[in-house]
Amino acid sequence: MKKRLTLVVTLITLISLLVAACGDNKTNTGTGTNKPAEGGKEEKVKLTVWHNFAGDDLRAKAVRGLIDEYKKANPNVELDAQAIPVDGYRQRLSTVAAANEMPDVFFVYAGSQSQEFFDAGLLQPITPLAEKNPDWKNNFMDGAFDRFTFEPNQIYSAPIGLSATSFLYYNKDLFEQNGVTVPTTWAEMMTAVKVFNEKGITPIALGNKAPWVAQSTIIGSLADRVTGTDWFMKAVKGEASFEDKVFVDALGKFKELADNKAFQEGANSIDNTQAEQYFVQGKAAMMVSGAWTLTNLAASATAEQVAPIEVTTLPTIEGGAGEAGTISGGPGAGFALSKKTSGAAKDAALDLIYAISGPDGQKAIAESNSMVMYKMDLANSKVSPLYLKAFNVAMNAKITPVYDAYLSAEAGETINNGLQELMMGGKPEDVAKKVQEAQARSTK
Repeated sequence: MKKRLTLVVTLITLISLLVAACGDNKTNTGTGTNKPAEGGKEEKVKLTVWHNFAGDDLRAKAVRGLIDEYKKANPNVELDAQAIPVDGYRQRLSTVAAANEMPDVFFVYAGSQSQEFFDAGLLQPITPLAEKNPDWKNNFMDGAFDRFTFEPNQIYSAPIGLSATSFLYYNKDLFEQNGVTVPTTWAEMMTAVKVFNEKGITPIALGNKAPWVAQSTIIGSLADRVTGTDWFMKAVKGEASFEDKVFVDALGKFKELADNKAFQEGANSIDNTQAEQYFVQGKAAMMVSGAWTLTNLAASATAEQVAPIEVTTLPTIEGGAGEAGTISGGPGAGFALSKKTSGAAKDAALDLIYAISGPDGQKAIAESNSMVMYKMDLANSKVSPLYLKAFNVAMNAKITPVYDAYLSAEAGETINNGLQELMMGGKPEDVAKKVQEAQARSTK
């Protein structure tokens, strides 16, 4: 009897262990996936996503299309996707942030906005995506995650755009017809300015009525060639001074352009769009501008007007501390994950972020003629020829800071106005002093 009881107890124990093992096989196994084990049933998940891609432009349609594709591929996810117009998006997001009621996934700008949300404890990292997909993470351009990294070894978004601000667009026909070399050095640039002026052609189109234009498109890249990036970042922190000779020299290069009539007369009284039209009509040989010019020209210029336009970077400056072949800019916005989202909803949210910012998503956005920070071959894609030229330049360029992305608001406004002063005869030393004083007030 005793032996029979022992046998029964042993059998019950074995059966219990077997049932427990089978139960374990049904456990969710992956970070970034809410799919069940073979033969299981998908867990129903509710997910909210906010973004500002509400327009009819190609980029907005591309992002909405990626979200729709995710929704179709994941019927177990009840997705509440809200496309909020750009003008009201920041305010809507700030309102829910103040109440700690963030959507599960939301579009967030790199820099101050994402930093503020992190500081408020509203974000959680998307690092699991990078760990699960190292090839994806490693295929981004250098610096892509800098503005989304708020603590060591953790990233909080992946950019789906590149804010590139300083492409050198040039009209190859005007250069060839007038026997001018496309400038790769500062000496060649000043020679080009001289020759085009002699021929009655404006060397560089500039519309600086809104004074951020010269700062964003020219001075960030131009000054970096003189000072180097490290010096600028030290000056921002108060570890170097904008009154240092190296920065005064950088401002002097911009003044040299103005004094030698590189820009059309009245450049401070026309806007960027007018300058683009002036350039594309063949009245100027060059224009220093951002990726937005690609979109504007695609909408407003004829194929014949765009055909002779080539894209490169500003020339190197002999003896400067900065690198050649760089463009100013930085990561654009990306999709972030709410700190409150957990469990299966978190897995689904990570899947959604990857569907938008992963390789397929990056390609879809790039094919909408929008700059991204993800390396790929677009030679056989349906992008405009001018976009492809600029994209290839960007993929081979190192990105340097745009000044107003790092300066205080007061110092940013000061450098903007200071460049207008230089164009009207001001002194580099005076402008440098004002910038230093403004930045110093913000770092006390």
